[in-house]
Amino acid sequence: MDSKLYNRTRVKYRIRKKVSGTSTKPRLSVFRSNKEIYCQLIDDVNGVTLASASTKGVAKTGNKVTQSAEVGKTIAAKAKAISIEKVVFDRGGYLYHGRVKSLADGAREGGLIF
Repeated sequence: MDSKLYNRTRVKYRIRKKVSGTSTKPRLSVFRSNKEIYCQLIDDVNGVTLASASTKGVAKTGNKVTQSAEVGKTIAAKAKAISIEKVVFDRGGYLYHGRVKSLADGAREGGLIF
């Protein structure tokens, strides 16, 4: 029963108990696959996604870490367009390292506060 997916799911639910997004301060949720990385701004109160970005929407230059930083900057620009400055970060059970950290740093560079 101790697989990587099972352990990540347990951590994910532990994080989600504490982290929730509103319309003024949405949750920045991250999903990482082997090839791509996706992020969404989610309003948990109303149950809607406000904005999303992924590596499918940015230029595929450099390695996956630099692409993740570009995704972070893209989501920050989309958030500014709908007048959102503050978010809560939901790493989705992944370690805050590598591509997830790069996405967060890119979002901060783009002007998001969390």
